[in-house]
Amino acid sequence: MTASVLCNTECILGEGPIWLPATGKLMWVDIEGKTLYEYDWHSRTTACWQMNNRVTLIVPLHQSNSLLLGMQGGLATFNPVSGCLQWLTDLEKEQALHRCNDGAADAQGRLWVGTLHMQFKEGAGSLYMLDGHLQLRRQLPEQTIPNGLVWSLDNSRMYFIDSTKRCVRSFLFDVESGGITFEKIAFKIPSVMGSPDGMTIDGEGMLWVAHYGGFGVCRWNPLTGALLEKIGLPAPNVTSCVFGGENMDTLFITTARQEMTEEALRLYPLSGSLFQVRTGVKGLPTAAFHLQAAAAGEPAYVEKQAVRNGAIT
Repeated sequence: MTASVLCNTECILGEGPIWLPATGKLMWVDIEGKTLYEYDWHSRTTACWQMNNRVTLIVPLHQSNSLLLGMQGGLATFNPVSGCLQWLTDLEKEQALHRCNDGAADAQGRLWVGTLHMQFKEGAGSLYMLDGHLQLRRQLPEQTIPNGLVWSLDNSRMYFIDSTKRCVRSFLFDVESGGITFEKIAFKIPSVMGSPDGMTIDGEGMLWVAHYGGFGVCRWNPLTGALLEKIGLPAPNVTSCVFGGENMDTLFITTARQEMTEEALRLYPLSGSLFQVRTGVKGLPTAAFHLQAAAAGEPAYVEKQAVRNGAIT
């Protein structure tokens, strides 16, 4: 099974795709390009917004047209219609070389977000849990590159990736309190397959893991550790994936071109593009963050730039 290009955006570090079924929009980020992208499934057009800070993560906001963004220095809400960026809370802002990375909302609407040192200093990052009142709790300290994060279909387990460990770890999960207890390594990723990066789960409870340096996305059984199939891409650095489309059976995949040599870019010119593939299985809607109204702060604004056919107009 091979994916095809949906948008050739030449992202330096494409990441964090989410599907918004209510509007038929697909959104993702270029972390190093400080850019938020939006693809309209109905009009087949693309828009983007340039941010002042690196933007790493997108999560829907419950009962809102706005989004929650993970950024360098903290978390903010963003309204794609008005262009309003509203800062919510600082997160390791005092650490100049730290930024947010991947994350997701759990079934109770709490946000889980990882942080890292941008020079990948070992153990400098953490995995945090944030509730709707913006109360922050560090759940896993001493992480290096905290990445993919999903929950089992019955919410009894949380699956989590620190890319440097080359495995997917399984934690027993208390959905009421958000407590986690390490259970086991669900499966290991051989070095020849690259490093595990972003991750999503399908309706059968199988995990789809983006393999950075591995030219693809692999489907794994987290209960047995079995590799079930691989989607090949003409780009080595595959970063994340999410299910979407009208039937929730299209896998959208982000890639990166950072740290690639000129020769490598000649060989793999589609690196940094957004890809798509029909999988034959359906995924699940992206969970939303439940922000309490009293937790909002003062708004700031950014300008929107319309993008069509990969060129800013």
